[in-house]
Amino acid sequence: MTLGGEDDQTAPSPRPQSLMFSFLGIYVLHRGVAVYSGSVIDVFARLGVSEEAVRSTLARMAKRNLLTRHRQGRKVYFGLTPHAVEVLEDGRRRVWETGAVNRDWDGTWTVVGFSIPDSHRSLRHDLRSQLIWNGFGLLQSGLWIAPGARDVSGVLASLDLGDHVTVLTAKAFAPTEAADLVGKAFDVEQIAARYRAFLAQWDAPRPLPGAPDDLARQLLLHTDWLQLVRQDPHLPAELLPRDWPAIQAEQTFQALAQRYEPPACGLAAAVLDTLPV
Repeated sequence: MTLGGEDDQTAPSPRPQSLMFSFLGIYVLHRGVAVYSGSVIDVFARLGVSEEAVRSTLARMAKRNLLTRHRQGRKVYFGLTPHAVEVLEDGRRRVWETGAVNRDWDGTWTVVGFSIPDSHRSLRHDLRSQLIWNGFGLLQSGLWIAPGARDVSGVLASLDLGDHVTVLTAKAFAPTEAADLVGKAFDVEQIAARYRAFLAQWDAPRPLPGAPDDLARQLLLHTDWLQLVRQDPHLPAELLPRDWPAIQAEQTFQALAQRYEPPACGLAAAVLDTLPV
């Protein structure tokens, strides 16, 4: 089955685990239920995901303390662990509260500086990965910045970095310009290209005509958008071009999410077998 847009019939499909996070966030989070694995398989079949891939994804997520199993007779139901609720809540906030356009920047930057010896190279790699995930860009060797106040205490605590790291809040002063910091620390064109790719896929009269129904479109839409905003460092709008594509992309997402919700929820209610937990 092809799920590409009207002009793109070769768009790559999201990974099953990414789709699973979207599914769980929409149909399981805060509902007090576990969902039967067989009905999850039925939903994912609409997306062209095989039964084997769904079972493998559920098993991996259970092993990673994201899902918990509940048995009723011969049926196995999957519910959320507290860790999964945390992860899904973070995704919900990024989509519906933080958004894609930062119009509330107060002019400050969170600055993280570190000096980690070569003997702890893997620790240095982990810290860099976590900083990128939390919206930081590399300004110069060992110095990372992110707009606004960013709480990195959880990241630092999990890595046990001790005195190797310094965290500050700062403002740019002449001759340094805030716009120059953005250009040095972040690949603005790459960020914009991701939003343009989203618009090419979804800003169409009939997005994804190859999808079987609006439940499939809803899950693909939410998955694409969440992956996009998770990669976005949320740079201040005032430091970006006036035609920044995130603005139109966010409007497109919100309009389609509203359009797909009623029919998708009706289809899901007819398919999903849930167990109160």
